[in-house]
Amino acid sequence: MAGETIITVVGNLTADPELRFTQNGLPVASFTIASTPRSFDRTAQEWKDGDALFLRASCWREFAEHVAGSLTKGMRVIATGRLRQRAYQDREGVQRTAIELEVDEIGPSLRYATAQVTRAARTDGQQRPAASAPVEEQWATSEPPAGEWAGGFGDDTPF
Repeated sequence: MAGETIITVVGNLTADPELRFTQNGLPVASFTIASTPRSFDRTAQEWKDGDALFLRASCWREFAEHVAGSLTKGMRVIATGRLRQRAYQDREGVQRTAIELEVDEIGPSLRYATAQVTRAARTDGQQRPAASAPVEEQWATSEPPAGEWAGGFGDDTPF
C-alpha cells in the first residue's frame, strides 16, 4: 500500500517469540527486537552503547509458526516490515499509543553466526521440493547464460 512506512531493523530478540491463536484460530507470533547503536569514543578509545530501541513486532499465519519454531531469545535478527500505530486504553483508563512492526520478512543475522535453512512443507496441500534435495536455480547451473551477456562483463558494459 502506498504511503506505508517500511523499515529494516537489526537487533536481538529479548525473549522467545510468543505464539498465540486468535478466536478464529489464526496464529500470531509476537516478540520484541532490541536494537542498540554503538559508537567509538576516541577519547576513551572504546566502544560505547547508545540508548536501546525496543520495538514490538508481530507476524501472522504460517509465517508466525515458522518464526516461533525457528527463532529464540538472544538471536540477532534482521527484520523488515511496516510500522503500525495503534491507540489503546491502559488499565487505569489512560489513552496510550503504541508503534509496532508488522513483519514482512525476518531471518537470523549471519554476521556472527551460521544457520541451516530447511524448507517448510506447505499447509495448503501443494507440494514443494524436498528440503534435502538440491534446488537448482537458473543462476546456479554450470552452463553460462545464453544471449548477449553470455561472454561476461567486458569494457563494453553499458553501466
